[in-house]
Amino acid sequence: MSDDAAPYGPSDQELRSILGDSKTIAVVGLSSDPDRPSNEVAEFLQSKGYRIVPVNPKETEVLGERAYPSLLDVPEEIRIDVVDVFRRAEHTPEIAEQAVARGAKVLWLQEGIADDEARRIGEDAGLTVIMGLCIKKQRQRLEGGP
Repeated sequence: MSDDAAPYGPSDQELRSILGDSKTIAVVGLSSDPDRPSNEVAEFLQSKGYRIVPVNPKETEVLGERAYPSLLDVPEEIRIDVVDVFRRAEHTPEIAEQAVARGAKVLWLQEGIADDEARRIGEDAGLTVIMGLCIKKQRQRLEGGP
């Protein structure tokens, strides 16, 4: 599936539940560059009370949180609820496998990112899979504000 695939995900009620129940969000591809969308989204999520776990082999710390090279490098005692992905679609199946291995509940591929194999890997393991939607925009839309 291409990077510009149609959005895929649960109903608004399910989205509200996911965003309400989740505490820790691993952001794969999170950049320390404040001009990058990943940084803007992660900073927003942090401001809403979520714990952010940066996952990027090129970073050591982002938004005051220690960064890890991959999901598998995040210490086991850090429970990951949502894996929010800012990587090209071809990288997402491997990330989906790591999300499953880490026991995440949700695999969230950001706006413009969708991959059938990643979706299959996640759903076969019982994860909720969301593709092609921005977690920040969905949270704002469901809250009815910025």
